[in-house]
Amino acid sequence: MHVTVDAHLCSGQGRCYVLSPRLFTSDEDGFCAERGTSRPVPDGLEDNAQLAVDSCPEGAIALDAGTDT
Repeated sequence: MHVTVDAHLCSGQGRCYVLSPRLFTSDEDGFCAERGTSRPVPDGLEDNAQLAVDSCPEGAIALDAGTDT
């Protein structure tokens, strides 16, 4: 599973890093520091990733079932 944060949709609401601080952090401007990236979700943090997806008012966070190769 991979999580992606769309840099164009992220408006800095901060719910991702407040609700899922083990996956997301904030930058100096209050935006998700991981915006514009796609990365694997560590084992055991799938529920945290889904919570971030469900809580993002802009829909800037997405999950896919991609696997690492």
